[in-house]
Amino acid sequence: MKTIRWGMIGCGSVTEVKSGPAFNKAPHSKLIAVMRRDAEKVKQYAQRHQVPYYFTDASELINHPEVDAVYIATPPKFHEAYAIAAMQAGKPVYVEKPMGLDVAACERMGAYSKQTGVPLVIAHYRRALPLFLEVKKLIDTKAIGDIISVRIEMLKYDSGLLDPVENWRIDPSLSGGGYFYDLAPHQLDLVFYFFGKAKSYKGKAFNKANLYKAEDTVNGEIELENGIQFKGNWCFCVDKGEETDIFEITGSKGKISFPVFGHSITLTTGDKEEQIHFEPPKHNQQNFIEKIVNYFNDIGENPCSPEDALQSMRVMEAFVYGSNDSKL
Repeated sequence: MKTIRWGMIGCGSVTEVKSGPAFNKAPHSKLIAVMRRDAEKVKQYAQRHQVPYYFTDASELINHPEVDAVYIATPPKFHEAYAIAAMQAGKPVYVEKPMGLDVAACERMGAYSKQTGVPLVIAHYRRALPLFLEVKKLIDTKAIGDIISVRIEMLKYDSGLLDPVENWRIDPSLSGGGYFYDLAPHQLDLVFYFFGKAKSYKGKAFNKANLYKAEDTVNGEIELENGIQFKGNWCFCVDKGEETDIFEITGSKGKISFPVFGHSITLTTGDKEEQIHFEPPKHNQQNFIEKIVNYFNDIGENPCSPEDALQSMRVMEAFVYGSNDSKL
């Protein structure tokens, strides 16, 4: 199998442990180039991670003859331009979630990949983590019977990084929205990964605390094509002692619950409750990157296609920027 030599655009905190080192840990994969606009910081990153090439210009990385594929880990505003530039150069792309700044950008990215035949994968990597594979197995084997409803509740304390200049995640012009756009893609992707496509959805967003311009509270409902009902509630301005991360699946014979950003499953059937614990992965994206390397070598399917990621983007955009029922 061919070793995929990666170039990485963006060297922020998410790449230090979750993704960056995973490119060298996965079989037949090697991180050989990184890019960041800050010359000193990209040099330090390259030295810290033993990456041979580093650049301050994305086009130099994309067009480097030794780079086979490009990983994009920038704020969402820049995903589309970098992804299309890489695909124009014939290089497969792996892009962070959310896929793009908005649905229109994501549709253009997906259309360009389809038009050119250059692969595009989106970083909904929780699909490949053992905890979520176990949840899917429990659902598929009807451990709790037929699924009736699904609920997500995420309540987060604001960490204090309230200046959009220092924290791009609360600047909609860079991120698409607030913290919801950063965290909900993981959660909503799991809803669709577990249960299939949406039939209709509606939601509403608010700015309760007025700490920044983006929304800090989001409520939404989804009716899935198979009839399962979903409700979600996200709030990023609660007291620190009220923080909650719950993904709850109710079936005809029991319940599965787990934190999306945690390491255990609670399986409840009748009067029996079982805790299933998982070791935290050292590099969250390694399993997913292994699947991507296989896909880029024509082994297996795309682990998360543009069409998959667009489901979450359309729902998020409807929840935050529109209150009417929408359809995929």
